[in-house]
Amino acid sequence: MTVPIVLFTADLRVHDHPPLRAALASAKGSSKGSSKEVLPLFVRDTAIEAAGFAAPNRRAFLADCLTDLDAALRDRGGRLVVRSGSTVEQVCRVAAEVEAHEVHMAAGVSRFALLREARLREALESAGRRLRVHDAVTTAVPPGAVTPAGSDHFAVFTPYFRRWSQVFGRTPSAAPGAVRVPSDVASEELPSRASVTGVSEGLAAGGETEGRKRATAWRRAGLAEYEDRHDDLAGDATSRLSPHLHFGTLSPAELVHRARRAGGAGAEAFVRQLCWRDFHHQVLAARPAAAVADYRTRHDRWRSQPAASREIAAWKAGRTGYPVVDAAMRQLAHEGWMHNRGRLLVASFLTKTLYVDWRIGARHFLDLLVDGDIANNQLNWQWVAGTGTDSRPNRVLNPVLQGKRYDPDGTYVRRWVPELAGIAGAAVHEPWKLPGPERARYDYPDPIVALSDGRDRFQRARGRAG
Repeated sequence: MTVPIVLFTADLRVHDHPPLRAALASAKGSSKGSSKEVLPLFVRDTAIEAAGFAAPNRRAFLADCLTDLDAALRDRGGRLVVRSGSTVEQVCRVAAEVEAHEVHMAAGVSRFALLREARLREALESAGRRLRVHDAVTTAVPPGAVTPAGSDHFAVFTPYFRRWSQVFGRTPSAAPGAVRVPSDVASEELPSRASVTGVSEGLAAGGETEGRKRATAWRRAGLAEYEDRHDDLAGDATSRLSPHLHFGTLSPAELVHRARRAGGAGAEAFVRQLCWRDFHHQVLAARPAAAVADYRTRHDRWRSQPAASREIAAWKAGRTGYPVVDAAMRQLAHEGWMHNRGRLLVASFLTKTLYVDWRIGARHFLDLLVDGDIANNQLNWQWVAGTGTDSRPNRVLNPVLQGKRYDPDGTYVRRWVPELAGIAGAAVHEPWKLPGPERARYDYPDPIVALSDGRDRFQRARGRAG
């Protein structure tokens, strides 16, 4: 008897899951009398923790996802097998236990994922087994599926979106009705959220059940207005599905399919955001070094950590003196998540107003974000810093003007910076302008840098002064 293995990585679901479907088809095609079993496997890779990527918020969310995935498999007659250690070693060990002829997994794009895939393929083939890697599992369109003439990837979003829209067409598959798993394969206990320390107090629940519930509710109540309200900081009108996309508890292909079926301007705006996610994945797949190095160097002489330590600490703590920046940073600390407009604002403030290396900000985000995805996090930071794919690399977002535009009555600021709750309306975005006695009532810092000074420093550094 041989049993195909399904190696779950960033695809922790049973709906629209090509590797699981293929493994089940392979099991059904085995010899007469076979039990037609598959082996769903997840390896808690110790290399991820050693690299510092196993942040508490993601570990807690992952625990929810694995518990929910196991429950979904048990509802279908199966279970999830969990092992810890090196992915390559553990997969090969389990493959030997069940005499697996092949292993199915989703394709990845990070340097870590590609190296893991290469090593696993080599190890399996040396034992006479086969690795089958499936595209369009963690993205709607596979990286490299569309390329411009003369290049291996698109560096500009709009032409990528046009081509991406033309090639997307996969119809999502339903969850399998039954998944039979060998009963004699040992598994570790599932991790639990309760065992993880340092988790953000407001961290959302994980798992496919929660993700599908959230996606359905938002599609009914938020999708139609998404184009008009996605930048509304106080309205919190985004889908909040990014953690589920990061862990693969939702299929991006299914989200695109359902949004297009709903139709309308809001749906198209949402599809565009899903395409941005694929765009960054295809950039990183082609340029893995962009995770740590400038995609397009501007020859920046960033302020060093020691030189800017006071400002960096204030930025992380949400005490910069710019209320909308501080509100977003406090939301990040409390929820392990941040509104997309807030991400743009705080990244612009750090890299262009404070002129601090984007990698410092990206690392802090990865320490806290539950949706901390290498492709999207690093390349969005580079986009804002002007070292990425942005065609306007010297754009600077003014936090006061942005606050007044996207939080016009200050509701978002007062929600996350309660010490300013007594300031009514848009005045909350500029507390330093209050009359002296009134200003003294608020325990809130003055701006750590004047916006004009920050802008001048940035322009001098980029050779644009005068």
